[in-house]
Amino acid sequence: MTATSASSPDSPTLIGVDVGGTFTDFVLLQDGRIHVHKRATTPQDQSQAIVAGLAELGLDQAAAWEMVHGTTVATNALLERRGARTALLTTAGFRDVLVIGRQNRPHLYRLTQQRPPSLVPDELRLEVVERLDATGQVIRPLDEAQLTALAQELAQDPPESLAVVFLFSFRNPAHEEQARAILTRELPGIPISLSSQILPEYREYERTATTVINAYLRPVVGRYLARLSRSLPGRAIRIMQSNGGAIGLEQAARQPARLVLSGPAGGVVGAFSLAQQALDDPAPNLLTFDMGGTSTDVALCPGQVPRTSESEIAGLPLRLPIIDIHTVGAGGGSLARVDPGGGLRVGPQSAGAAPGPVCYGRGGTQPTVTDANLVLGRLDPAHFLGGRGDVELDEAGAREALARLGRELGLSLAQAALGVIRVANATMERALRRVSVERGYDPRLFTLIPFGGAGPLHACELAESLGVRRVLTPPHPGVLSALGLLLADVVHEVSHAVLAQADRLLTDPGELEALVAALSERVWAVLQAEGIARPQIQASLDMRYQGQSYELTVPLALPVTGEGVAQAVAAFHQLHAQRYGYAMPQEPVQAVTVRVRGVGPGARPSFPREEEGSSDASPAFLGRKPVWFQAQGPTETACYQRERLRPGNRLEGPAVIFQFDTTMVVPPGWRVRVDGWRNLWAEQAG
Repeated sequence: MTATSASSPDSPTLIGVDVGGTFTDFVLLQDGRIHVHKRATTPQDQSQAIVAGLAELGLDQAAAWEMVHGTTVATNALLERRGARTALLTTAGFRDVLVIGRQNRPHLYRLTQQRPPSLVPDELRLEVVERLDATGQVIRPLDEAQLTALAQELAQDPPESLAVVFLFSFRNPAHEEQARAILTRELPGIPISLSSQILPEYREYERTATTVINAYLRPVVGRYLARLSRSLPGRAIRIMQSNGGAIGLEQAARQPARLVLSGPAGGVVGAFSLAQQALDDPAPNLLTFDMGGTSTDVALCPGQVPRTSESEIAGLPLRLPIIDIHTVGAGGGSLARVDPGGGLRVGPQSAGAAPGPVCYGRGGTQPTVTDANLVLGRLDPAHFLGGRGDVELDEAGAREALARLGRELGLSLAQAALGVIRVANATMERALRRVSVERGYDPRLFTLIPFGGAGPLHACELAESLGVRRVLTPPHPGVLSALGLLLADVVHEVSHAVLAQADRLLTDPGELEALVAALSERVWAVLQAEGIARPQIQASLDMRYQGQSYELTVPLALPVTGEGVAQAVAAFHQLHAQRYGYAMPQEPVQAVTVRVRGVGPGARPSFPREEEGSSDASPAFLGRKPVWFQAQGPTETACYQRERLRPGNRLEGPAVIFQFDTTMVVPPGWRVRVDGWRNLWAEQAG
């Protein structure tokens, strides 16, 4: 555990807890200092590791403290199909919307493709007679007698959760609310998710899928949050949402679909906040690179934290606001194997927390990226997790596992380990190119920020492949996602379909103004219940050219005026040109959806900047050891203890820098300096 100065000693005690696939990370802000801690994740019940880790931090149980938590419960339940037994009630004739989907082919040239199982089995996709038209007018009233009989039949073997999705309910929620009243009466105690509350937007498949995801997760996440609350009685706990904002337990339990990128969102928030300080720039250009035990999450921040309302999780669309993060199955625990064609594969399967990599000595037998880093000398058993005695790396076991892999490939031990690293790096490089080059951004103009337990091990090599000349490694990169949780604002967002021509809204913005006012009231009520007295309200519009299928989101100035709508249209043309290379100002523009976001400020710890002194890093020097960077042989490499590095220190690669929560590898041709906030700046020489 390490500590660094932060805010004043009289600031409140805050704890950020981020649950990863291998470790649960803790950042404690107490008495003006930051303390970090790690503990192995307990996949069977994440709250067990949290409670144990808080005890190990030595918190005074009588003292007041608040916690912000990033969890993977929702994500894992979706990926592993371990959610609740869910029923779907929809308009007669539309029960198969969830199965038909968009008819997309994930693998274009695969002759036979197996569709993943639906979250709702055939027998639980139910229909009822009712119908609204596209404007929300009633064509056929809800058949209450039929629905009552259906509910009574369902009560013989009741589901754990219910999703209600009626046609055009985003225009008029009356039938869904009427159905909820009947279902609540006949099936008491079963949680019900209405599409008119979860996603009042058009597109039947996406609205159905998102509502079903929420219903599927609600009992699982609700039980977990209840256990966590019981384990920490009387504590103020907030949960990180996918949009980069935290929310209270009650709201999180009602809408768990908003939690599917809970942990990774914290990392982007933390990286952006620290980069603003380190670069003295409120709008820095960043590439964030979060490599954990199971996966790698990357994001491009072009002067702001990127957000989107279009994402996919477990093969299903999720149209809720999230930070725009791209995830690949490459992490420290990613398994290396030989495929049927004789090629080396790394991931997406992972050793996870149990049994973990072979070198953890917990029963793992298949080599991982972590094992390869250890065999190559980039990790060191004496300095792993700060050299704590309760974590001993089994180097002999890792060497044996990689030697077996090498024999299958006809390679030496070192060649096999280097191959594992290069394949994993190639996967992560493609991810970084996807969020940058493929979206019209030049990665050479961005600063790469690595974090996660394994990020700094690979960052410089990835930067070199991308042409990025500068890598910024924060003081506690291994727990940056947990720190980001503390820095996150309290946020609630809602949306509603507009489907109106922008020209009409320009001349008569009254309809849009009334809609924004109603949504703002909903946001205000939720945030006031969270203790936010005067939240900041922001708005945006999803817009498109007439006839297009998908939209771009642009800011909408408040209060709503015709001039504000005109500014949004101009911003849309500009963003369309940036994203797609052209704009059509002469074409009519349609406002599809309005979004309202309420924000209450999160923690704002002040990190003091120290004076930069001597460039001599020798007080942190630990000695030299052979490290493999190429197959020709190992290179004698300087080793440093990061806690002993001081602002102003400089060192040349090759080097390995050890600290409690991660290890940083500095390849030949790179150099490092320490700034006044104790960030490490790695740059290519020359």
